[in-house]
Amino acid sequence: MAQPWQDTTLPAHVRAADLLARMTAEEKTAQLCSVWLGASVGSDADAAVAPGQHEYAADSADLDALLPYGLGTLTRPFGTVPVEPAEGAARLADLQRRIRAGNRFGLPALAHEECLTGFVAWQATVFPTPLAWGATFDPALITEMARAIGASMSAVGIHQGLAPVLDVVRDPRWGRTEESIGEDPHLVGTIGTAYVRGLEAAGIVATLKHFAGYSASRGARNHAPAPLGPRELADVILPPFEMALREGGARSVMAAYNDVDALPAHAHTELLTGLLREEWGFGGTVVSDYFGIAFLESAHRVAASAAQAGRLALAAGVDVELPAAHCFATDEALPEDALDRAALRVLTQKCELGLLDPEWEPVGAGEPVDLNPPQMRELASKVAQESVVLLANDSGLLPLPETDGLRIALVGPLADEQAAMLGCYTFPRHVGVNHPELPTGVDIPTFAQALRAELPRAEFVADPARADVCVAVVGDRSGLFGRGSSGEGCDAADLELPYGQGALLEDKLASGTPTVIVVLSGRPYALGRWADRAAAVVQAFFPGQEGGAAVAGVLSGRVEPSGRLPVGVPRTPGGQPAPYLAPPLGRHGGPSNIDPTALYPFGHGLSYTTFAWDAPRCEGPEFGTDGEVSLKLTVRNTGDRPGTEVVQLYLHDPVGTVALPEARLVGYARVPLDPGASAEVHATVPADLAAYTGADGRRVVEPGALELRVAASSEHVRHTVPLTLTGPVREVGHERRLRCELRVK
Repeated sequence: MAQPWQDTTLPAHVRAADLLARMTAEEKTAQLCSVWLGASVGSDADAAVAPGQHEYAADSADLDALLPYGLGTLTRPFGTVPVEPAEGAARLADLQRRIRAGNRFGLPALAHEECLTGFVAWQATVFPTPLAWGATFDPALITEMARAIGASMSAVGIHQGLAPVLDVVRDPRWGRTEESIGEDPHLVGTIGTAYVRGLEAAGIVATLKHFAGYSASRGARNHAPAPLGPRELADVILPPFEMALREGGARSVMAAYNDVDALPAHAHTELLTGLLREEWGFGGTVVSDYFGIAFLESAHRVAASAAQAGRLALAAGVDVELPAAHCFATDEALPEDALDRAALRVLTQKCELGLLDPEWEPVGAGEPVDLNPPQMRELASKVAQESVVLLANDSGLLPLPETDGLRIALVGPLADEQAAMLGCYTFPRHVGVNHPELPTGVDIPTFAQALRAELPRAEFVADPARADVCVAVVGDRSGLFGRGSSGEGCDAADLELPYGQGALLEDKLASGTPTVIVVLSGRPYALGRWADRAAAVVQAFFPGQEGGAAVAGVLSGRVEPSGRLPVGVPRTPGGQPAPYLAPPLGRHGGPSNIDPTALYPFGHGLSYTTFAWDAPRCEGPEFGTDGEVSLKLTVRNTGDRPGTEVVQLYLHDPVGTVALPEARLVGYARVPLDPGASAEVHATVPADLAAYTGADGRRVVEPGALELRVAASSEHVRHTVPLTLTGPVREVGHERRLRCELRVK
């Protein structure tokens, strides 16, 4: 006879509660635990893909020990070692059958994978890195990409994806800048929410990383303390998470490695329970970052043992220990109330995924699996194309003419290297580097290969002095924990180009040949020494397997550049943090001899055509603190080529009760136009977007003067619209409006 927990007509939480009541403490604890098969193979720390992997993985509870009680989560069955997709799906299906047969309720495990640049599996499509997503300023495209990624994961038996990263970049020296979407919370929130929508639409549990403050570490060092004040946390760090939960429907959150003002996130009750659960109403699961609970003992030293670390994390609100059972699976029993609370959340989520249904069966019958089909490659190409940013083209050298005998000197250590296309969470750079005997699994043309294919009539030469144009390719090789110049644990002392590439640029620019600088990187680098001497500058942030063709297409003119900077490009290697979102004292001024002004600011990007913006027409520039204002703007393509303009709206508050940023992004829209065509941008801006956290910790909308800046970047303002808020000071909370409405007609 079927039990209530098996009744698919009942709500998930009811079924989960019924099952929970039938479980022993050991069975409940097992649902909070995970197993990482294959993670302890070998002892070479240089091959680790997670901090502490070889120290903790070998000391974790194994599958056989947990099988009689069940298992909560399987860690990275595809992303630990290379496995052919069909074989991997079949192995996972067999493992799930073994897990089900081992426990008295027949429960399978939830399987998770990384999906920051696509499904991190051998032979899966490699998409551009998240910083490139931000450069597209195209949420609809990112949703489409995420839905396709999620579908490929679901097809082989994966249930949860550890993405997106919603850390707002505070200092681009941080190695994980490439994994982030940008330095503006509105851009990070809207693009991140778009990714969540796509992943969840495919049935994959999206996991928001890293909650919270990870990117604000002191000195931009990985795992370093985050000396955040409450207003920076509330107004810069947290809004993307709030948006992705409210509007995207993310069902999981990952706690961060860092501490915030000496409180480690994995033991931060106010953050994980007070804010996330009680104020925001989140009902999904909170998972630990890999070995993050163990670090409460070994790194933060707020626990004297693994068991105490587990109790601290569980009490604070962590539900699942990833990637392996270490602190939740000790001989010491977990507190009953906290155990029941976490196990109920895990079981409810499993029920929502269908894992408690009597008819559930694992996918994977040995059928052929294509994780890199044409439609995925086309999507990767489109994201890469929209993410390429034309930073400078004052000489008009670009696009390069397609003429017989055009002599191109293609130079630079990254010109003919696949690594220049790939972030640290791509399979070839994350896992594949430890398996040099295997091919990459997907075709990844280098930039040199792509440019030669793009310009087949050109002659490629090695010496700039003999060339008509020099293309100098510089940037990063991603890696992990110091094994690259960008990536997790690959923090930078300054923003000087790595590997001595500055000297290479000096040498090539000295030749007198017009030089195009192409930067393929995971973070922005200081280009002020060369920008005035370069004929053009192009930036791409690890654009993925189709990135070489995308960048080459921009140089040839086949691809119209439409990317915009999600982070400013600095003028000098020091002088951080950059001024965007800084209050007045953070910008250039008399008290300091250091000018932190960006060479190319946030939101900057050029086109091969020209645009004219009519003055905005504003309806009701005076409105209440609980109201909204509408405006219309006509944009025209006044050139002879098609192109896409990105209209950006920034809010400037001239006087606040605390020091406020000069301006902050509140909306944007991509406007594609043929030559001579025009379009009208309609925007509705709610007063809620003027809210900020005041001195007393309350988020308020205040009456007074405001200025809406209609701009092509944070520093290139086309028009200003004076506004006036009227009425009383109004406190706003979690239900406030988080974005303005923009439509292009």
